[in-house]
Amino acid sequence: MREPSLLPVFGKLRVKAPPVAIAAPTMSTIIKSLVSRTREVLSAHGSLALKLSVVLWTVLVLAAVFFIAQA
Repeated sequence: MREPSLLPVFGKLRVKAPPVAIAAPTMSTIIKSLVSRTREVLSAHGSLALKLSVVLWTVLVLAAVFFIAQA
């Protein structure tokens, strides 16, 4: 005689799985003010920040290539 499966068979019994509650992330007031300040700074100096990040990324890549070539 065949034994029944031990796996849940929700679909066959037309029983729905219980819904999973997902908690919404909460932000503190310090983080909210930090986010708003960061947006203000980037809106005022966005192009400068972009240029500096590109220069920094380029320097990091060149430094990595240099150290790999030395090994």
